[in-house]
Amino acid sequence: MFDHAWVFLLLRKLHVESNRLVIARWSGAKCRFKLKLMSSIMNIDQFLYDLPQELIAQQPNEKRSQSRLLYLNRATGEKKDLFFQDLLSLLTAGDVLVFNDTKVIPARLLGEKSTGGQVEVLVERIVNDHTVLAHVRANRSPKPGNQLLLENTLTVHVVARVDDLFELSFESEQPVLQILETIGRLPLPPYVTHSPTALDAERYQTVFACHPGAVAAPTAGLHFDDDLFEALQSKNIRCLFVTLHVGAGTFQPLRVNTIEDHTMHSEYLAISEDVCQAINTAKQQGRRVIAVGTTVVRCLESVATGGRVAPFRGETNIFIYPGFEFQIIDGLVTNFHLPGSTLLLLVSAFAKQQPILAAYQHAIEQRYRFFSYGDAMFIA
Repeated sequence: MFDHAWVFLLLRKLHVESNRLVIARWSGAKCRFKLKLMSSIMNIDQFLYDLPQELIAQQPNEKRSQSRLLYLNRATGEKKDLFFQDLLSLLTAGDVLVFNDTKVIPARLLGEKSTGGQVEVLVERIVNDHTVLAHVRANRSPKPGNQLLLENTLTVHVVARVDDLFELSFESEQPVLQILETIGRLPLPPYVTHSPTALDAERYQTVFACHPGAVAAPTAGLHFDDDLFEALQSKNIRCLFVTLHVGAGTFQPLRVNTIEDHTMHSEYLAISEDVCQAINTAKQQGRRVIAVGTTVVRCLESVATGGRVAPFRGETNIFIYPGFEFQIIDGLVTNFHLPGSTLLLLVSAFAKQQPILAAYQHAIEQRYRFFSYGDAMFIA
């Protein structure tokens, strides 16, 4: 006869030793049972921190690679205060750096509804030459069938509501991307308080950006300039490129208390066969694969199976938080992220929660600059 008390003690032991929630199900006379290990329930309050307002970088450094760099050793928790050029000393010949080559588009448009109320449109995704999915901000949300007049020149029809977004149809013979390049505004992050300038148009873009589609920059890549790429090549560091069009959801805070209840926004990614082959060869040979930015992490781990990556073009809504099992990346170059954000959860998954929060506290005490135009971390 099956001993239920023994099962209870076993489950209790598993719970204590693994620090995980254990759910048991058994039924019938034969007492069939199934164990399910789940990550401990996490609350978003565990990933908050206090940041002085003056540490939010409002302007880029004079030179891209002049940023500071905080090195965090994943194994020991050791921290080192460096400069971004010192990244070279932390890399080894044969390492593979993977970058996101998406390009930020002028996705922000201002205007008014046909009823006269003010409206702000942020294009999230270009569907085709005349249709977009967009965030629309107004006192009262427009309804399907309404018209918008944007930038005094463009008539836009509201086609449908798609979850938090609106499907909009542009009344123009010109393709959407061409229209945005002509009348659109650079979508600076909400914590950057000034209006976009010519300097922003240059610096809120990586030097290798080539595939238009993002509404936010892959900010870890902003620190790399032509001189640094030459130095990487001289040290026999392989540089590869993937594409993930960063959406506005990257700035949105979690709206749920329990992390596991969050639904991640979808973004378009593309990774080629040649890039996959180079990454798989590096993994097979024991060489490190280092992601430049959280978007690259999401791209590579989205297409990973059995420790290998495969070519892919399509959508990903992968949500990486503590408990996630990484298959591909061995290191991460990243900026400092907003409190309670999905990006902070991702880096906490890679380097553990307490070391990350301790590193952030150290960065605050040492007056590092935070967020998109701020300083960087290297976690390995």
